[in-house]
Amino acid sequence: MGSLSIWHWIVVLVVVLLLFGRGKISELMGDMAQGIKAFKKGMAEDDTANAETKPGEPMKTINAGTEAKTQAETQKKFEGTV
Repeated sequence: MGSLSIWHWIVVLVVVLLLFGRGKISELMGDMAQGIKAFKKGMAEDDTANAETKPGEPMKTINAGTEAKTQAETQKKFEGTV
């Protein structure tokens, strides 16, 4: 009673195909594939950018306190010019 048989899955598949149609599902899968490719390309570009940094150069980090202070200073400068 708690598990679904193969017939349940077939009925669900038929209902999904009737609701969305073959064209919509294939279009959705194509969009998903393009997104995955773009993600992989971005990860590869990030890896090459990290490899190009100098080994002696320390990694840059963002400190929450420093960032808030910098934002406040930037806002004061901006308000002063208006």
